[in-house]
Amino acid sequence: MNDNVLEMVDLLENKLTRLIIKQEQLLEDNRLLKQTEQLLTRKISEQDNFIKGLNKKNDSLKVANAIVGSKEDKHLTKIKINTLIREIDKCIIQLSE
Repeated sequence: MNDNVLEMVDLLENKLTRLIIKQEQLLEDNRLLKQTEQLLTRKISEQDNFIKGLNKKNDSLKVANAIVGSKEDKHLTKIKINTLIREIDKCIIQLSE
């Protein structure tokens, strides 16, 4: 019976050792995953800022193109200006009353 207890203690000790090693590995994996997450989050933020900058440049180019001479953009610009003028006229009429 004494041998049986010793075997069980040895088995338990082995299992505990493997569990401790596995926990250490998981903690290290977790640390590496958190580092990777931070790096990827930073990259996403940088790319978002880059995209916003490109969108601003694109909008500026559209306006410049409308001024320079694209028929399609000129037409859209004229429509927007006419809409704004109508809204201003309505406001003036309301203020006059």
